[in-house]
Amino acid sequence: MAEITTIARPYAKAAFDFAIEQNAVDSWVEMLNFAAMVSENDTIKPLLSGALSSDKLGELFIGVCGEQINVQVQNLLKVMAENGRLVTLPAVLQLFVEMKHEWAKEIEANVVSAIELTSVQQQDISVSLEKRLARKVKLNCSIDASLIAGVIITAGDLVIDGSVRGKLSRLSDSLQS
Repeated sequence: MAEITTIARPYAKAAFDFAIEQNAVDSWVEMLNFAAMVSENDTIKPLLSGALSSDKLGELFIGVCGEQINVQVQNLLKVMAENGRLVTLPAVLQLFVEMKHEWAKEIEANVVSAIELTSVQQQDISVSLEKRLARKVKLNCSIDASLIAGVIITAGDLVIDGSVRGKLSRLSDSLQS
């Protein structure tokens, strides 16, 4: 996986820099998302491993994407096809989205709770995280009854385990040591 990320990074960086210049970051996310879905299609995926020449593969890929992508994304796909890198499109998309979040000072936080959180609780968590991380926070909330009570929040590298299950686990570990 690290190798694919290493290969995808220059393409994602170039695409992101161009998208910022053109003030079209959101449209690039949509177009790259579409191209990444095409690259993972069961019919297209086997062709990416070198069954076709790079020119024909680029033409075929761009033909399949059709009007969903603009000329600049077509050029990116042509370069990636010439270098045999179309298989890395999902990683390019992932890196591009990470760069977008970093640029926009946004972060997604996953909040897992034992019961459904009210909108006031979600707002409180969001405000606290925004202060702590100095970024806009988008919450993705889910429910896991096995937590007993409390929440587990993950945002990037930050993990806050305020669940009863986590506290019991830490207590058990300290009693055993």
